[in-house]
Amino acid sequence: MTESAATDQFTTKSGNKTADSSTLINTITEALLEKKAKDIVLLDVRELTTLTDFFIVCHGTSDTQIGALASSVSQKTKKEIGEAEWKKEGLEGRRWIILDYVNVVVHIFSQDKREYYGIERMWNDAKITKIEDPEIENS
Repeated sequence: MTESAATDQFTTKSGNKTADSSTLINTITEALLEKKAKDIVLLDVRELTTLTDFFIVCHGTSDTQIGALASSVSQKTKKEIGEAEWKKEGLEGRRWIILDYVNVVVHIFSQDKREYYGIERMWNDAKITKIEDPEIENS
């Protein structure tokens, strides 16, 4: 692969480099909070793998909400920071949707699939940050 092809792989459709992780994480978590995602956690896996830098894990309470969570993330990242998923999977089944933004990978589960696969347990050496809804905290 040429150097140009390698760098093109990780650029947005607009030709800009992908967003920095902090901006991407903030945009994704805002989108998840807007649609009332449950138990959002951020796993910092930079020291543990070369696959990605961060996982964002959450779950929804129904197939409809799981689809809405994925749609909200996709739309908000495109609209606000011009970022499109590099890969996405699970949209039809809506039991475990993966939105891969290269340096941040979003896992949106049904509650039973989240408990079964245990991403947080699998990456228990990661630094884990629980994302709280500021509206709930302030009420």
